[in-house]
Amino acid sequence: MANQCHFAAIAYHNRFLFLGILGIPYCFTKMYENSAMSLPPCPKCQSEFVYQDQSQLVCPMCAYEWDPSEAASDDDAVNVKDANGTQLAEGDKVTVIKDLKIKGSSQVIKIGTKAVIRWIKDSKDHQLDCKVDGVGEMMVTAAYVKKA
Repeated sequence: MANQCHFAAIAYHNRFLFLGILGIPYCFTKMYENSAMSLPPCPKCQSEFVYQDQSQLVCPMCAYEWDPSEAASDDDAVNVKDANGTQLAEGDKVTVIKDLKIKGSSQVIKIGTKAVIRWIKDSKDHQLDCKVDGVGEMMVTAAYVKKA
């Protein structure tokens, strides 16, 4: 019976964290309490509830796993290039080089429409989260824009 995990709430810095409701077994909190000072917070959600599973660190809040021995990679530095091969960055102004149909709508983004890059995502299809003039915010593929 001593090895069973129980769901419970723990007090941490005068706050009660109801871990049973979130589905985090009490044994994970015991792991956390034993090694709280030696484990870094989760790089994705900044949660302090991190535990070690063999050589990996695991965040039970967002289910992210990472290897602490690897150098901290800079996830914000995504390499995205426009149609001309120019490196794009957040905040850049771009121009659409081809008429783009909007999925689920009859609207079309015309050639020459200006947009501002808000975020750059590391994804296969749509890398740029842009604010497009006359249309609003949407995801755009980097191959269909050029830096203005």
